[in-house]
Amino acid sequence: MTKYAHEKALVSGEATDIGLAIAKRLVEGGASVLLTARTDAERAHAVAELGSVARVVTPSAVGAAVTGDGTAGFGGVGLLFTDAVPTARLLLPYVEDGGAIVLTAPAPCPDAVRALAAELAARGVRVNAVAPGCIEAPGSGAVPLPPLGRLGAAEEVARAALFLATEATFTTGARLPVDGGLGSPCPRAPSSPSTPPLPSGNLEHTP
Repeated sequence: MTKYAHEKALVSGEATDIGLAIAKRLVEGGASVLLTARTDAERAHAVAELGSVARVVTPSAVGAAVTGDGTAGFGGVGLLFTDAVPTARLLLPYVEDGGAIVLTAPAPCPDAVRALAAELAARGVRVNAVAPGCIEAPGSGAVPLPPLGRLGAAEEVARAALFLATEATFTTGARLPVDGGLGSPCPRAPSSPSTPPLPSGNLEHTP
């Protein structure tokens, strides 16, 4: 499958199940992937999951990996997946014009997402966010189920993130809940038809 062939992607932040799921789908689709992992254990796990196709580096080594630091570098990235706006800002120098950024933290600030999207619109860079909730994770224990009646999988969050990054090409500043309906607003009663406002002042009875 070559759905993401010719794409260069940076998956940054914690090497969580969601980050790994995004990286896996990108690798399977033919993309060149650079993934960050903080600890030796996380890097070993990521390499075991992704194989030698993806590059796994520490967060501090991203700059050298992208620019090459005197050797053949990864090059600028068209797709950036990271946890939150502050991290995204640090990585902006590596994002090519016309690229896409998807934030993956559980509770992205809508105002911050929209602000960054407006800031980068002139560069043609789209900024969107997924808002995962009720996602199954090892050792998470029993949690209340959302309206869909089950926990979600990291793979489902990855699909939503990749949709925003590669298919929602006229969307920016959006926040997409991936939580089984947990964040859906309560239904509201139908509003009554509006009535014209009463005129101000005293009303006199006219026979």
